[in-house]
Amino acid sequence: MTVQSPKSPESAGETDRTRPVVDWSLAASTGAFLVRSGPVVPRDEADTAVTELRELTIPAEEHVRELTGLGTGLPLLPGEVVDRPAWVRSAAAGLDALTHKALARENTPFAPVLAAGAGVQTGVVLSFLASRVLGQYDPFGGPEKEGRLLLVAPNVVAAQRAMNVPARDFRMWVCLHECTHRLQFNAVTWLRDYFADEVERLVGGLADADGLGDLLGRLPETIKEVRSGKNKRNLAELFQSPQQRAVFDRLLALSTLLEGHADYVMDAVGPAVVPSVATIRGRFTERRKGGGLLDRLLRSLLGIDAKIRQYAEGAAFTKHVVAKAGMDGFNAVWTSPNTLPSRAEIADPDAWLRRMGR
Repeated sequence: MTVQSPKSPESAGETDRTRPVVDWSLAASTGAFLVRSGPVVPRDEADTAVTELRELTIPAEEHVRELTGLGTGLPLLPGEVVDRPAWVRSAAAGLDALTHKALARENTPFAPVLAAGAGVQTGVVLSFLASRVLGQYDPFGGPEKEGRLLLVAPNVVAAQRAMNVPARDFRMWVCLHECTHRLQFNAVTWLRDYFADEVERLVGGLADADGLGDLLGRLPETIKEVRSGKNKRNLAELFQSPQQRAVFDRLLALSTLLEGHADYVMDAVGPAVVPSVATIRGRFTERRKGGGLLDRLLRSLLGIDAKIRQYAEGAAFTKHVVAKAGMDGFNAVWTSPNTLPSRAEIADPDAWLRRMGR
């Protein structure tokens, strides 16, 4: 397919005294080399898919704005259509921009070797994800780090074929989801910096020496809690300090809100825009559950299964609040960081409504 190919990331965090923990250029090249090729598609079908995906992002965002009431007056921009290797390179660049302040270590003789090892491992993960991601809005991507909406054409075509749903409907449906994410970060002016600051707090706490020492110091107690059944948290949370856990909870709640809101919107726009939306949703939900044993194991290790749960939980929160308070009432979530729902409120939307006085 004819797609754009983002450049490999530069080491944004590297100075004479520090070096990034991950060699992002190596991660990008490794992932791009390892990723499997997409489906074999006739040239005319490939050209149609690329053209439609690029063109549909503008009307898709118009529909999202009309439904949500967000983004009035913002410019309407097309998305970028890429292949799998290009997505890997863009993802690596976005992660570099997001984490370079927190993920840096003293530039010792061993630092390049350790960064290279981390880069290869990250590239392997990105190559696995690159065959599954349909699209992505990266608020830290692009040449000027102003944000980038990507649609992965081979994956959209492969998913549409596997589910046997109308091609144009499915492409519009995917565009609705990604345009919702773009609108969230562009219409809510404080969201981008808030998200970046929270990620820096979490990653920085895990990466520094004190954080690592604290983690190792808690290891015996954590193992004891797991064996006794007292600790029901997932693996990522088991080794967090109380401070890190608080940041993690805020990020998890925010991510669940963003993904669930986008999932709600792509269905709520309705059959007038996507005539086969009910069929697509049903088959797509079943597809998310699929995969062989190895695929399911990798998804679990990479947190993809947890991500899928976020879609359902966040969409349920959004649907409940909109039903009770209307879209204007729901949009109170975007007022400030203090009005975002907590992790507990995502599970209990009425608690958030009571806190907001609604």
